[in-house]
Amino acid sequence: MAEQYQTQQSKVPSMGHRPGGGGGNRFAPGAKPKNAKGTLLRIVKIYIRWAKTIFVAMALTVVTSVVSILTPYYVGKTFNTFSITNRSVDKDRLLTLLAIILALYLIGWLANLINGLLILKVSQKLVYTLRSEFFSKMQRLPLSFYDTRSHGDTMSRITNDVDNISSTIAQTTTQLLASIITLTGTLAVMIWMNIPLTLVVLLCIPLVALLTRTIARKSRAFFKAQQVSLGALNGIIEENILGMKMVKAFHKQEDIIGHFKEVNGKLYNSSYKAQVWSGYMMPLMNVINNLIFAVVAIVGGILSVGYGLAIGTVVSFLSYSKQFAQPLNSIAGMFNTIQSALAGAERVFEILDYEEEKPDKENAAEMEVPKGEVAFKEVSFSYDKKTPILKGVSFQVKAGETIALVGETGAGKTTIVNLLTRFYDADTGEVTIDNVPVTDMKREALRRCFSVVLQDTCLFSGTIYDNIRYARTDASKEEVISAAKMAHAHDFIYKLPEGYDTEVSSSADNLSQGQRQLIAIARAVLCDSPILILDEATSSVDTKTEKEIQRALTGLMVNRTSFLVAHRLSTIRDADRIMVIGEGRILEAGSHERLMEQKGRYYEMVMSQMGKVMNSAK
Repeated sequence: MAEQYQTQQSKVPSMGHRPGGGGGNRFAPGAKPKNAKGTLLRIVKIYIRWAKTIFVAMALTVVTSVVSILTPYYVGKTFNTFSITNRSVDKDRLLTLLAIILALYLIGWLANLINGLLILKVSQKLVYTLRSEFFSKMQRLPLSFYDTRSHGDTMSRITNDVDNISSTIAQTTTQLLASIITLTGTLAVMIWMNIPLTLVVLLCIPLVALLTRTIARKSRAFFKAQQVSLGALNGIIEENILGMKMVKAFHKQEDIIGHFKEVNGKLYNSSYKAQVWSGYMMPLMNVINNLIFAVVAIVGGILSVGYGLAIGTVVSFLSYSKQFAQPLNSIAGMFNTIQSALAGAERVFEILDYEEEKPDKENAAEMEVPKGEVAFKEVSFSYDKKTPILKGVSFQVKAGETIALVGETGAGKTTIVNLLTRFYDADTGEVTIDNVPVTDMKREALRRCFSVVLQDTCLFSGTIYDNIRYARTDASKEEVISAAKMAHAHDFIYKLPEGYDTEVSSSADNLSQGQRQLIAIARAVLCDSPILILDEATSSVDTKTEKEIQRALTGLMVNRTSFLVAHRLSTIRDADRIMVIGEGRILEAGSHERLMEQKGRYYEMVMSQMGKVMNSAK
């Protein structure tokens, strides 16, 4: 496995990254959870935190359902106040019934309004809570999680999946309850009023079931294809934006447009077919409703004329026939939606259940004034627990000593730094600082021992001033400027229109890579820690700037233990000791002069590099 060293970049998602991009596996409609019951129980436990609010919302849902059941009944009763035989109207009863109907409508409207506000409040609280817990969890996850997971997928979980949980579960729960109550109550009232007409209305059940099953089976495949194509399209857009320079440099605009059109065409076809099939639902539902309505009207008319059934009862049944199919359709539609939401909830809970970094020991050391002595004692390590990167590595570094780590890519240079900073724990052996094992130190105290400059510079959204004082938020403006001057960053910062107040981010190109690296070095200067780690810190700057930085770093490394991970000879030749890493161990160690005299692996590396320089000069 390639070495990973993503200090701040791994811990904090890129501010410029678009949430839910191509890296995210957004679950498609029809996706099913692996453990629906267990996931649902966990969601219920989260909702219990707002049990009182949910109980009130459920009670209001019952009220609105009862209102929807009673309203057609009383509407039918109003027709019975008219007497065709006597050509008269029972005005008192009519006014009473109209008052009752008006009151029912007002109660239903008010209950619906309050219920909607309560559900909205709970939904947003759920989103806030889940996202907060998710993001807090991300800070406690080991770097191995980020090294093996797509950042886009993780971001999709905290955005898309959490949104689906809140909007789907919170809203459909009350809708499902309302549908069940309305369906059950309506059926009970209809049976009580007239059984023959009830049987006529019940004809809609097999028709709605057949319609829903047919359309769901046809549309689900297209919806799934739509989500797959959408994910692929998002990936193309994201890659094109991030790699626009390469696209233009290799003149691949036409190829990328062709690829985009191909995927966009698939998205169009699947979306069109999905919407067409799902669009059949309501028109055909209306056909079924109108068919049942007509049959109820015919049968009701026959019963009214021939068997003395009250006309008001027929009117009530006409209303019930219209609203009876709606809960059936809602329940059928919500089933797939809830299944998909539960699948998304599983993705969220998977992260929340992921094993965190090992907690600090109870009596972990504080290390208030560390000297900077470092020792590796028979340290072995592998990222995948199969392929060893380090095999029994041992060395000691005195306080204030400068150590250069060299070797081929993947040899284990950065791995040594990862173990020292405890981004990973050694499989066997022991890493100590001032004779205290790093596993016996508090992580916060351990990380304060280091100032870090990486090859891949990470700048956070904010001003240059904020980025330099990232590790020391209490630093004054004078201290920030002093650190920038030492890092040779002050001159170019001063020339910017906004100076130190210039806004930057991880993805913006308003600064060159070399300038971004100078800001990172200034950040390390300001941090003022006893151990300095430079991981290819000057790889992105020109030769003149590199020499200036070298002079600055020479002053910075005084009285500090320094680890230099580099390939350039100019960066490492003045180190107190150079360690050549390879084959999982330290192949050679010594000063530049001594290693050159030995004519071993280091000598070969230097001569190879010098040969390349001479050839390029020619």
